Amino acid sequence: MSEPIGRFDDQPRTRPTLEDPAAAEGVGGFEGEPSIPWLHLLVVLALSVGLRAQGPIVEAQERPPNEDDPFQQGRPRTKVPNGTILVKGAWSSASDALTPLPEGGSIVNNKYANPYFALTYPLPPDWFQKFEGPPPSESGRYVLAQITPTDTYKGASRGNILITAQDMFFTPLPAANALALVQYTKDNLPADYQVEPKPTEAKIAGRSFASLAYWSPAAGLHWYVLATQIRCHTVELVLTSRDPRLLESLTQHMNNMNLPEEASPTAGTGGGAMPICSKDYARDENVMARVDPVFTEHRPNPVPVRIIIGKEGRVQHIHFLSAFPDQARAITEALKQWRFRPCFRNGQPVEVETGIMFGPAASPAR
Repeated sequence: MSEPIGRFDDQPRTRPTLEDPAAAEGVGGFEGEPSIPWLHLLVVLALSVGLRAQGPIVEAQERPPNEDDPFQQGRPRTKVPNGTILVKGAWSSASDALTPLPEGGSIVNNKYANPYFALTYPLPPDWFQKFEGPPPSESGRYVLAQITPTDTYKGASRGNILITAQDMFFTPLPAANALALVQYTKDNLPADYQVEPKPTEAKIAGRSFASLAYWSPAAGLHWYVLATQIRCHTVELVLTSRDPRLLESLTQHMNNMNLPEEASPTAGTGGGAMPICSKDYARDENVMARVDPVFTEHRPNPVPVRIIIGKEGRVQHIHFLSAFPDQARAITEALKQWRFRPCFRNGQPVEVETGIMFGPAASPAR
């Protein structure tokens, strides 16, 4: 299924800088207008939590080569582009480069495709993704894509499409599925936001979504939230605009999406071509052999890990949502020695995807 566990990319990662005011002010914001309500700022705030453990953020600077260093002799010099920010420390990584990851989606030929979620979405005409999302947070929050109109867009109104995912294994919110997460959003809107009379369930591309529509009278902004669950992740489509007619049009266009059959606001636990997902499968009665990781230094950050357990009970794949390289290596060496009780469905052994939190748990929401 995958390459041997233990291969990690320890090379420095780069993040694009945000140049447009809408992106700088907050996902879904518009220049000169208030940004989206605090709950959808969790997309950004949760990611900032994940960056707390990542160490300093420094502007990249060109360093003169050391001709006495044998590792530099004969090597071509690579200049880091101006404006690039290098983030040192905890980051997402995986034990192989072949198994799809939630953050592995991309846009090719104006179509967003995410193999992990078995999701494809043809973008509306004259819409595009300007920036890729940051790495997942330590609470399992992903920004998968932010889609906006191009400069050649001729529509009367502009807006924003945000595709996010929340790993339900690690969410600090009191919600067990996509439906409960949308309800939590509704129950915790700021007092000056108003819920619009829209159906609480919608059909998109033949799949069920929990839905929520609300607006800010002061800002004149409207939000449509559409959420379903795939592989124990809540996948959200958050549409923002001043014009409700544009939001209706964008919602209708989403019927061109392709989604797996399991997608559902209250189910979405894998199966079929995907591993089944079970939040607590790593509990004691299912672990037949366990080895604790040996860390070379103490770090205070939580390390959320998703693993895929093969039909014979061995760990086949490890995905670190946020970890320092030394933590990832130590945990990998330990997990290679774990043995699980095989999982059976309808009398047949199946692969299982589950989550394990090493270190302190992320802080719960209040």
